[in-house]
Amino acid sequence: RSLSEVTDREYVTADHDGEVLKLYYRMHLWTRLQRLVFQKPIQSIRVICPFPSVRQRTASYDMSKEQRVLQFVQQNATRGDPDSVVAAIDKYCWEKEWAMNVGDAKGAILDGVVKETAPMTMLELGTYMGYSAVRTVRLLPQGAKFITLEFNPENAAIAKEMISFAGLQDRIIQFISDSAEAIPQLKTKFNVETFDMVFIDHFKDAYIRDIKLLETNKLLRKGTVVVADNIIRPGAPDYAEYVRTCGKYDSTFHESKLEYSNNDIDGLEKSVYRG
Repeated sequence: RSLSEVTDREYVTADHDGEVLKLYYRMHLWTRLQRLVFQKPIQSIRVICPFPSVRQRTASYDMSKEQRVLQFVQQNATRGDPDSVVAAIDKYCWEKEWAMNVGDAKGAILDGVVKETAPMTMLELGTYMGYSAVRTVRLLPQGAKFITLEFNPENAAIAKEMISFAGLQDRIIQFISDSAEAIPQLKTKFNVETFDMVFIDHFKDAYIRDIKLLETNKLLRKGTVVVADNIIRPGAPDYAEYVRTCGKYDSTFHESKLEYSNNDIDGLEKSVYRG
């Protein structure tokens, strides 16, 4: 069995609210283990990466949780309608299996920041199954460039299918790579000078490393808006302390609830780069 399959079995048997936080930390541990499993030396980074095929399998026991979410979306959402795709994912995660998307509650906060900023260039660290990419890009101005990085090729394959179903495949650039390897090459690989907005939602212990990499590689400009998820749970205390005290950002915490939970507090950190 794969690591993701082990995790799926545990999630299926959990109570929805009472066990969400414990399961979140369990998922965080498995995700870190997956990072070690998938780690490979990267000789070069290519703009176009091969995606493993996503088989359409009807037996749910033979599918990962992410594949089950994708199947639910394909069966219940409207092809080419990003709003219906987002709604279907939220419905599945509230009613069937919890998943580590930004979710509807914090997603509404993210929506507000995206509308206010109207970025023409945006970077996402952590594609997962494509939820936040679809949610965000549906609100971006036409012609905006949106790049999303994902470390896990299996997750990236699910996201590719999800994005295509939403009809946004021509507006989202997917990139499979470790962010530490990719960030220094973003300017040359994607012809980007700076980003108007960045959404960080990948490995929590990599938040502070990657915000500093974005700074040193001059990918942030005066006024760039950086939004980071899961500041409370599972938490990114080093990152939060850095953006609040380093003097480079005007930073505000937006409290909300942990994704697909009615009880557990979490939130987003919005930090505006001073330049």
